[in-house]
Amino acid sequence: MTGIFDTPTDLTVAGGPVRLYRGGTVDGPPLLLLHGAMLDTAAGVWRHVAPALEADYHVHLVDLPRHGGSRPWHGTLDDVFLRRFLDELLDALGLPRVALLGLSMGGGLAVGYALDHPERVSALVAVGPGGIGARRPAQFLTWLTLRTPGVLRLITWYLARFPRSVRTSMLHHLVAGASTPDVDTFVELAVEEARAKHEHGERALDDWQIHAYGPFSMRLDLLPELPRLSVPTLWVRGDRDPLVGHTELSAAAAAAPGSRLVTIPDAGHLVTHDRPAEFAELARDFLASALTPPGDAAGS
Repeated sequence: MTGIFDTPTDLTVAGGPVRLYRGGTVDGPPLLLLHGAMLDTAAGVWRHVAPALEADYHVHLVDLPRHGGSRPWHGTLDDVFLRRFLDELLDALGLPRVALLGLSMGGGLAVGYALDHPERVSALVAVGPGGIGARRPAQFLTWLTLRTPGVLRLITWYLARFPRSVRTSMLHHLVAGASTPDVDTFVELAVEEARAKHEHGERALDDWQIHAYGPFSMRLDLLPELPRLSVPTLWVRGDRDPLVGHTELSAAAAAAPGSRLVTIPDAGHLVTHDRPAEFAELARDFLASALTPPGDAAGS
């Protein structure tokens, strides 16, 4: 495994355990990278991106509650909780201000936090973020399934019991499939996560996802709030992402002042798996511009 993930630190934040990974130059601008839901972990999603950012930035990553080494947690860990958790996490890390990079659920959480606390967010990179748009495909059926007793724990049991199903799902969501570099490691980490969820009696989906759904429209839709997003923002989407559409992210980029959307070719929802080098270069270019003081930029 890459170096940044070799020496984790375990913290207590918001009353629960949190696993932290940290690397890079301590004098560089701080970054916090947030992974997605379900079987995502920091070491999975950011495996090849975090090392590419270490040369110029002080990189922080966490396993979000009920992921990776951040277990066990009790109670409801919805969007309201996770925004509070993120605020307390930054306090625990001694980071008064930080650039946030988030994928999927992590992207939606980062956007919501930046709306609540713009004074603490220096820049924002949202990769295929959740929480954008009023409706999802099969809205009512999904809502009904999420509220059917036992279904989500049954899915957890199935994924843990039949790891081949995890591999099949992962390969289906990777543009290059089995040819994706390091794919066996990604699959192994996802299988470990499925087994950990089963061991701890967790549901297959995160509370953040479950509570975002209403029967006829999304309860969590950040799009109407984006005109007041006041931090430099880069929206990123894989051109073959089946979960987050171009229409939704184009609307987000149009609504958020001064933001822009970049679509990465030959990438699906898991951009950091499909095109880690391209994404890292894009993020570095954006952060170099967004985090440069205006006076320095003018004098260069």
